[in-house]
Amino acid sequence: MASGFFAILDDIAALMDDVAITTKVAARKTAGILGDDLAVNAEKATGFLSSRELPVLWAITKGSFINKLIIVPIALLLSAFLPVAITVALVLGGFYLAYEGVEKIVEFLFHREKKGHEVIKEAVTDDAEAEKAKVKSAVTTDFILSVEIVIIALGTVVEKDLTTQIITVSAVALLATVGVYGIVALIVRMDDAGYSLINRSKNKGFFSLLGKLLVKSLPVIIKVLGVVGTIALILVSGGIFAHNIEYFHHLFPTWPVIVKELTFGIVAGLLAVAVAEGGKKAISAFKK
Repeated sequence: MASGFFAILDDIAALMDDVAITTKVAARKTAGILGDDLAVNAEKATGFLSSRELPVLWAITKGSFINKLIIVPIALLLSAFLPVAITVALVLGGFYLAYEGVEKIVEFLFHREKKGHEVIKEAVTDDAEAEKAKVKSAVTTDFILSVEIVIIALGTVVEKDLTTQIITVSAVALLATVGVYGIVALIVRMDDAGYSLINRSKNKGFFSLLGKLLVKSLPVIIKVLGVVGTIALILVSGGIFAHNIEYFHHLFPTWPVIVKELTFGIVAGLLAVAVAEGGKKAISAFKK
């Protein structure tokens, strides 16, 4: 009996060692997409009143957890029984990410200046509705990025037994959510931490200077994250096309990878924006 018990413990220890190794490998392979995820979600979680930053971030984080709960079991099942569906889902998600990135660029370059009455109307209705819209957009984008993270993690353990696959992919998914949104929370609260340091130091000394630096740095970081997040969306989408569509994978073999992925992302985004705008005009014309 005792020997059987210790044999079970030995098996569990061996499994945990195996999982630790595979999780480390999977985390390393998903590091790039996690960096993109951080940039994208930090940009989406900012721009709110200070009192609403953490509630909004918590809403996005809960949505991210739900995304992972949906994605992980589906990815494991599809990997076992219908692997082609994963590629189709990734490509469709790639178009969505490309649309998000390119649409921001188009809006920045060609947006129409709003008239006074439009600005007033938006100010009245913007708070709650804009918050819900931004949370929804952030959770949707997180879903696509989470699919990419889970698929990459799953690819590192595809030859392992099912138990190792489940534990490894779940661990990476959990670490991705906690790590990314934990860092985002630190970023969005930089100004509050800065004001606290200034007040506690009575506006004197090193901590006061540090507090002022944090306060002044936040707007710059937000702008940088906005640019980096947009580029990240396009690069991730281009990477999805390059790695999951055989024709694109071998297209332009002499081009640097980053240039090729950026090109694929921009072209896909322009097509998606054109289709979306055409659809909106068609719906408007139909309603009339």
